[in-house]
Amino acid sequence: MLIHSASQLLTLAGGPQRGRNLGQLGLITNGAVLIRDGKFVTVGESSELRASYPEEETLDASGRVVMPGFVDPHTHLLWAGDRSAEFEMRLQGKTYLEILAAGGGILSTVRSTRAASLQSLIDETRPRLQTMLAHGTTTAEAKTVYGLEIETELCMLQALLVLDQQGPVDLALTFMGAHAIPPEYKDDPDGYTDLICNQMLPAVRDWWGTQTSDRGDLELPFVDVFCETGAFNLAQSRRILETAAGLGFPLKIHADEFDNLGGAALAAELGATSADHLVATSEGDISILGKSETVAVALPCTPFGLAEKDYTPARDILTADGLLAIATDLNPGTAWCESMQFAIALACRYMRLTPAEAIAAATINSAAAISRAHRVGSIEPGKQADLIFLKVDDYRHLGYRFGVNLVERVIKRGVLYPG
Repeated sequence: MLIHSASQLLTLAGGPQRGRNLGQLGLITNGAVLIRDGKFVTVGESSELRASYPEEETLDASGRVVMPGFVDPHTHLLWAGDRSAEFEMRLQGKTYLEILAAGGGILSTVRSTRAASLQSLIDETRPRLQTMLAHGTTTAEAKTVYGLEIETELCMLQALLVLDQQGPVDLALTFMGAHAIPPEYKDDPDGYTDLICNQMLPAVRDWWGTQTSDRGDLELPFVDVFCETGAFNLAQSRRILETAAGLGFPLKIHADEFDNLGGAALAAELGATSADHLVATSEGDISILGKSETVAVALPCTPFGLAEKDYTPARDILTADGLLAIATDLNPGTAWCESMQFAIALACRYMRLTPAEAIAAATINSAAAISRAHRVGSIEPGKQADLIFLKVDDYRHLGYRFGVNLVERVIKRGVLYPG
């Protein structure tokens, strides 16, 4: 089809945007885009494309903003149960780490998830994916994280593979057995690190090959580790990531959410695809990130959910010429939020991004944070036809407005939702 008469067509063309170049929207006024066989063919001004393709089926954008679908590069999408009681505890003054030390937090969700069946995990997760799609997310990363033992972690990977195949949201999968120290290893974190390196990672590698042999388009899942006080220290994180890299896994890291342990610099050293959170990252580590290809992923919904005052120092990362992306960090404990629109609104207010910068961080740069910038995140010939229509005629309403869904229509692989 030929989509025409967009008030603003945001192409985000040209690849990931570093440093002060962030925010290049590739805006075409009265824009049009041609889609065939689920891919973008060409873009341009509406009168030109309508004249060039007079026989093409058309879809009138009616003066709406048309732009790439959002890519959410950091979610804990799959879990069982909820932690609404902990929200009340935090309001009463308990900190995240205090709740974790008392057996709550991540470990509470671990207990519920270990007890859940494969089908119940799929059934609980699917509505979250539907909400994400309705709010404009067409591709998302999804971590395991709540198993912390091999049987449940593999069950979670299986559930995510099923959800990815069912669509329509494409999922980039991440194995994160190193999210917390499970209760059975409470006094032996080095022992759990041994288990991850010697047994879990090889088991995931072997299992993945048997489960995906008929899907040649699937890369190995990412391997992520929570390098943080109360989770995995820098030495343990290094060992896990180096072991994973030796097995061929691409790497990610949770770093500097509360304390600067050096995880961001480790990510850059090891060539990790992304380093995420980065609230307490030092100037030195920001400088190292800025000289690397590792994408800095900010998660503004998390400090908002925790009522914290500090957010990722986005302007410092951009000054250092870093690659900056944003994500929701969708999870049951600190950020139950399926909307990248709300992440953009927070990034504008608390990370001092302009709407244009935040949009680029939520599309082409977030695609880079899951190694899919060659496939999604922009409207360019040959790329997958994932785009959204906004209910407004000016892109700056993203960031300016919050608490409402500005997405009117979603096109995923050339298919219109709702039809």
